[in-house]
Amino acid sequence: MTIGIGLLGLGTVGAGVAGILASPGGRHPLVGELELRRVAVRDPQRPRALELPAELLCTDANAVVDDPAVDIVVEVMGGLEPARSLILRAIAAGKPVVTANKAVIARYGQEIAAAAAAKGVYVLIEAAVGGGIPIIEPLKQSLGANRIQRVSGIINGTTNYILSRMAAEGAAYAEVLADAQRLGYAEADPAADVQGGDAADKIAILSGLAYGGPIERAAIPTEGIDRLDARDVAYAAQLGYVVKLLAVAQHLGSANQEGGDCQLLDVRVHPTLLPKQHPLAGVHGVNNAILVEGDPVGQVMFYGPGAGAGPTASAVVADILNIAGIQHVSGNQLQAPLDPLLAANSWRPCRLVDSSFTSHRNYVRLQTSDQPGVIGKIGTCFGEAGVSIQSIMQFEQTGGALGAGLQGLAPADAEIVVITHEVSEARFRAALTEIAALEEVAAVAACLRTL
Repeated sequence: MTIGIGLLGLGTVGAGVAGILASPGGRHPLVGELELRRVAVRDPQRPRALELPAELLCTDANAVVDDPAVDIVVEVMGGLEPARSLILRAIAAGKPVVTANKAVIARYGQEIAAAAAAKGVYVLIEAAVGGGIPIIEPLKQSLGANRIQRVSGIINGTTNYILSRMAAEGAAYAEVLADAQRLGYAEADPAADVQGGDAADKIAILSGLAYGGPIERAAIPTEGIDRLDARDVAYAAQLGYVVKLLAVAQHLGSANQEGGDCQLLDVRVHPTLLPKQHPLAGVHGVNNAILVEGDPVGQVMFYGPGAGAGPTASAVVADILNIAGIQHVSGNQLQAPLDPLLAANSWRPCRLVDSSFTSHRNYVRLQTSDQPGVIGKIGTCFGEAGVSIQSIMQFEQTGGALGAGLQGLAPADAEIVVITHEVSEARFRAALTEIAALEEVAAVAACLRTL
């Protein structure tokens, strides 16, 4: 039995998928039963590394979805539209879908899941998060017996590459970003990566699967690395930390509401200081890693290449094989899905808590005048707000291991770095307001979360 594949997009990932289907030797025997029937492209005449027969290519994506020879629709074109509409069109036609589109799933996953469940077809999304790292299926199935306490990850390779180089070389953000663009690790418009939007899409998907309900993507507090100063990366290294763009989903408890318990979650994306011994601290370059903490499993980490033609295409074809295996066993007649799909949204409600009610450790860098009593006044402001200080250090522009070579401060100025113990965000922000008002404090120059 041959299963027809319709491919929407022939870019980096689409070409990777087509390449796997064209060379089944040595792979799972089901790969040999997959046949590429039609491919939607913008420009059929454009030269490509992988040349496909001209009769496979078309510019009408709807025609690919509607083609009766296409049994499974694979969406790797990216973007919100027309990708969302094409996915829904395929579902309405009773065709299972494989997609790598994290933006669509993060925003319209509930709609897509409901349509797929009503029609009795699969929508598989392993490639949407983590490239070639298997994380979607483990969260939906392998870890299903656990109470998931926390999911945290480095899930954007572009920012991890930039931060790794800033730490290793002491280079400035703009300099490394330009190199990343030249090497193809960053887009010409890198905003989705460096401002944290890509990571927020992915953690929205992971948290929905981990905790059993839809996550409002727009409500996720998101901060990128585009305003990160190289001196904070350097200070972190001297203090025993590394800086990573971390995406976090943490279970804070539950609250009664009509229909059952509502899961209270802290979901966020921001640069974070990680102790050098933390499992995620050693993830460098364009690699990704997701750390899942649950009861009773403990800590489980998934690590590997988070993007690129090979890793992402690997995940796409794995999803195709999952569907193909079911079709093969059932004589090409799909039964109602046993897979939880995104149908975790019918499991239980979830709600993101207001960030002022969350608690974290914090790193603060203050630019101050260099005179006696400054540290005491800062400590008093923290103390009166109920913020416990783990460490507080002053560094002059010249002299001292950390202050040497820093630019941008007047000769008599100093920088004070504070790391707090865990404290509520509301108390911490109240303290910062009082500190910023001190005559001796020129600026709150940086404020980062710390694990």
